[in-house]
Amino acid sequence: MAPSVAQVWDWLSDVPDPEIPVITLTDLGIIRDVAYDGPTLVVTVTPTYSGCPATAFINLEIERRLREEGVTDLRLERQLSPAWTSDWIKPEAREALKAYGIAPPIDGTAADGVLAGRIARLAGGGNLVVPCPRCGSVHTEKLSQFGSTPCKASYRCTDCLEPFDYFKCI
Repeated sequence: MAPSVAQVWDWLSDVPDPEIPVITLTDLGIIRDVAYDGPTLVVTVTPTYSGCPATAFINLEIERRLREEGVTDLRLERQLSPAWTSDWIKPEAREALKAYGIAPPIDGTAADGVLAGRIARLAGGGNLVVPCPRCGSVHTEKLSQFGSTPCKASYRCTDCLEPFDYFKCI
């Protein structure tokens, strides 16, 4: 008997992101849909961006996890539209990022984010204030547009002097 869609979602909620192991693929919001097409289980995945180097590994991990549970008729589909946005990251995942030392995306700064947040940022001269995930200070500076992975930027806190990654809004 085929597992329920709810059961499949539960299994997939155990698959960690390969680049940030404290959050899962479902926390990140990249698994867009789980459905059946006849007897075939179809899992739809939207990568964080079209050139994400972890995409192939993510697909392998999804397949591995489902095959581990006995799923034999499986198809993974890649969905690029609508494009993934950091707004899809679950609130509990944002807290996990922060506890791990990565500043989570700031609400309203994604390309399709909340208009009020974008207006406030632009009114402030366009400079994004990224709080330090370690000490909470807002006295931080961007060191590089790219951090340990392409989806993160490198920052430093000028109070505690610790470097940290900021998960960029996409």
